[in-house]
Amino acid sequence: MPAIQRITSRNARFQLWEALLTNRKKRNQLGEFLVQGVRPISLAVEYGWPIHALLYDERRKLSSWAQELLRTTRAERIVMAPELLAELGEKTEGVPEVIAVVGLPADDLGRIEVGGDFLGVLFDRPTTPGNIGSIIRSADAFGAHGMIVSGHAADVYDPKAVRATTGSLFSLPSVRVPGPNEVMAWVEQQRAAGRPLVLVGTDEKGDADVFDFDLTQPVLLLVGNETTGLSSAWRELCDFTVNIPMTGAASSLNASNATTAVLYEAARQRIAAGQRSR
Repeated sequence: MPAIQRITSRNARFQLWEALLTNRKKRNQLGEFLVQGVRPISLAVEYGWPIHALLYDERRKLSSWAQELLRTTRAERIVMAPELLAELGEKTEGVPEVIAVVGLPADDLGRIEVGGDFLGVLFDRPTTPGNIGSIIRSADAFGAHGMIVSGHAADVYDPKAVRATTGSLFSLPSVRVPGPNEVMAWVEQQRAAGRPLVLVGTDEKGDADVFDFDLTQPVLLLVGNETTGLSSAWRELCDFTVNIPMTGAASSLNASNATTAVLYEAARQRIAAGQRSR
């Protein structure tokens, strides 16, 4: 039976977990982040992520899900005062039933599997954690194989990003990299191994409309910063750029909406190609 500890005050350990909510450096130093919600925690367990601790209030009547989680998951069990659990859950109402302290995976591009049907997304210097999470969710939904976040910007493991993925973070490898050099070395490795990755940037003045471009080939989709778009370095590395034809008064789409539209078109083309080949 895993060890049980009780925390009823804002002690040093609680303060470390509290720091995980806002401090990227502390998350990296401790190698941990916080997860809440039935689906996200269940997927973290299902996909074999290391669960370091499960935090809960033993005075609360736990659901059958929570009871099973505590019974079957190998992790330290932390009984917490409800007000402390609420603080870590960042809620004043509807205190989370369980919060999981989960280990960070390595930021290793080798975690992303590349095959002949590869589809991946690179998000350049994102400013909004919610957009990172939304794009991970869309990438997972439309069959992508991995997500890369480039530059020191919003963090994949920020609680807002984690919540926005609704659990897809745990099924879709998501890797943080400093910049283009690491990614291009990885791309060249894939190309040398016979996997011809094509770098496709999204741009309102793209070379082609997205539905006229072949997205059935191995594609790494490059998405720019919400305010300034792709950096000049990434723009120069694009093999092609595509645009999303629009009508109405809108001049552009939110980064996550634009990415979702392109990912949907990639999925549509691939499904159609599969039907034609039968």
